Amino acid sequence: MSTPHQVLNRRIVQTRPLITPLTLREEVPLTGSNEALVVRSRSAVTDVLDGRDDRLLVIVGPCSIHDPAAALHYARGLARIAAHLTTELCVVMRVYFEKPRTTIGWKGLINDPGLDGSFDVNRGLRTARGLLLDTLALGLPVGCEFLDPIIPQYLADAVSWGSIGARTAQSQIHRQLASGLSMPVGIKNSTDGDVQSAVDAAAAAAYGHVFPGITDDGRAAIFATAGNPDCHVVLRGGSTGPNSDGATVADALDKLDRASLPRRVVIDASHGNSRKEPELQVAVATDVAARVATGEPGISGLMLESFLVSGRQELVLGRAASLTYGQSVTDACMDMDETSSLLRLLATSVTNRRHALDR
Repeated sequence: MSTPHQVLNRRIVQTRPLITPLTLREEVPLTGSNEALVVRSRSAVTDVLDGRDDRLLVIVGPCSIHDPAAALHYARGLARIAAHLTTELCVVMRVYFEKPRTTIGWKGLINDPGLDGSFDVNRGLRTARGLLLDTLALGLPVGCEFLDPIIPQYLADAVSWGSIGARTAQSQIHRQLASGLSMPVGIKNSTDGDVQSAVDAAAAAAYGHVFPGITDDGRAAIFATAGNPDCHVVLRGGSTGPNSDGATVADALDKLDRASLPRRVVIDASHGNSRKEPELQVAVATDVAARVATGEPGISGLMLESFLVSGRQELVLGRAASLTYGQSVTDACMDMDETSSLLRLLATSVTNRRHALDR
């Protein structure tokens, strides 16, 4: 007879207790005012996507969060700008704590909050949730990419817009996850630029699914979902090149139509559409703004990668003290001045579109 150590956990070197979702939410509770903002902003995002609200959705913020203090500094500045543009723009701050890697690398603040390979996940969850609530307290809704399928149990109540990334859009697990999330979810085209994979994912997530997960008290359970009608495609370009141009957007809308899905897309000005060059983000966003102003149909929103300082820097684990404050350690970002100018340009494009439609 075989013994457990011969057939189980042959490659597991350590296990540690994980805080339960309920314990974390009790430690770092969502207050009444923050909860009201989440409910209100989710509805606003849905109304923009569905065309009941003629504003433009803008998801903007750092590629990833590695320094909560710098992220909150950024959030304060973004909140001030967004407050002046609320008539034209529905602004959601990009607050990403999980980073999918093509091979290996730092996986994000939840996985390794010390940026040193210590992998204190419980600390990472507490830090992430605290930053979400601090951002909400500024009156700024937040958007997160969901990568690990159990993480939403810890954070999703504070999130107004969710994302399924290019590397996971074809994953059945993530399509099932999106079907049960309580907020609108943007699903990106694959890294090779295939838009049909994102359309298929949005179609799958619109249906109910049954799958295993964990409950608030950390118990294994079977979840049955109702389906998420607020999923939408995000065009982020790919290895074959950008896909933010008018012809590609029109083709994506036709693909959505054939799948009996709403004709709406969000354009990611970064990643493949800008070849990860911050200055090209500006060019992409400027082009999209001009097209929005003329009333091009189907463009519901725009994504921008932005932080306090432009560019990016290399992260060496264990040497976080040497990092430049407010500069990305993953994809290169625009700085706050460029972001402010672009947001004002996008707001003007919405105003011009209204005038054009009124004629």
